[in-house]
Amino acid sequence: MVRTETVSYRSALQTPGATAFFLASAPARVGVAMAGLGIVWLVHAETGSFGVAGLVTGSFAVAETLVGPQTARLMDRFGQPRVLVPLLCAHAGAIAALVALALTGAAAVPLMAAGLAAGATIPQFGALSAARWSALLHGRAELTPAFALETISNEAAFLLGPTLAVLTATQLHPAAGTVLAGALVVGAGLAFAALRRTAPAPAPDRTAARGPGPLLTRNFATLLAVNLALGVFFGSMQVSVSAFADVHHAAAAAGLLYGLMSAASLLAGLAYGRHRRHTPPAAQLPLILTLLAGASLLPLLANSPWQLGLALLLPGAGIAPCIIVSSTLIESVMDRSVLTQAFTWTNSASAAGIAVSAAAVGRLVDGPGGPRAGFIVPFLALTATAALTWSSRHALTTGTTASGQTLSTGSGRPRG
Repeated sequence: MVRTETVSYRSALQTPGATAFFLASAPARVGVAMAGLGIVWLVHAETGSFGVAGLVTGSFAVAETLVGPQTARLMDRFGQPRVLVPLLCAHAGAIAALVALALTGAAAVPLMAAGLAAGATIPQFGALSAARWSALLHGRAELTPAFALETISNEAAFLLGPTLAVLTATQLHPAAGTVLAGALVVGAGLAFAALRRTAPAPAPDRTAARGPGPLLTRNFATLLAVNLALGVFFGSMQVSVSAFADVHHAAAAAGLLYGLMSAASLLAGLAYGRHRRHTPPAAQLPLILTLLAGASLLPLLANSPWQLGLALLLPGAGIAPCIIVSSTLIESVMDRSVLTQAFTWTNSASAAGIAVSAAAVGRLVDGPGGPRAGFIVPFLALTATAALTWSSRHALTTGTTASGQTLSTGSGRPRG
């Protein structure tokens, strides 16, 4: 039996400085969530080509995924404020260049170059905020509701952001979505950077040391695999749910169906974050993934859109707890000198899973198997990852950081 005790979101937010940086990061997260779709609408409106829009957005995404961990490394080494301010200034310039090029009818190559620059300079505020929570609450019960708040904030941003991007681009001006996204990222990002008191202290760069680096561990590889599988779940479900709705002549319901799953995740995250479990996170993670894998089969039983909506509630409810536990484990087992990088790399793994699975499942649902073939993909990914976490749970329960410090993920405190 899993024993729990109630913990308070208020107690986490009442930690000195916590509310300020959490609220400052919220609009920045919305800007990040708007960016990709805003670029699609801008470039398509000015070039008339979804192909060119896809190339520019793809350039943005690739740069964001690959360069983000490198800027996070600089933040771990020199501190968030010192790196964030020039990075945000560069992002403002890249967005201005992209908008100017699009509005003046530039060719695909310079648009892609601007997209690369914009993606390379956009900060990952979820990772930065998580690192601040860790610096403030390491080893305390309030860390669980803090990571729940992080998950809920990210979910809310990716519900609101795309809608806001489309509305502004279609109702105001094609460039409005991109401009607003950039303004939110830069404006809120500068406010976030100004809150220096809660920024994690700079740590020595140990990634160049001899021997395995702090990121080259079995524990971190397992947690990367978990986030990759979650990305596969998101990417597969986005395509499969849309295809299912279209096959049943209810294409307009696709957003509502996917929204139901997101709403279930938000509510489950809120409920999960209110309780601190005495069972170690490393024991919780394989169980949650196993249940999530089983629940991901429910959409295969649906024969109508309303049945699919019901079938998506249970897997949706498993997403936020899985993300919260994964974040808790990252915070517990990773060396403090690479914590921002670790959170950023897991974000990149999730983004890679979304991109690859969306492309692959798109081909699957066009085949004879239809949407049902697409629903099998997240089941396979989650099942394989659940098996991996079952085999790794003992290593995750007591992780050793690169500095030689042994950590127990049950409490998050050093064990000596």
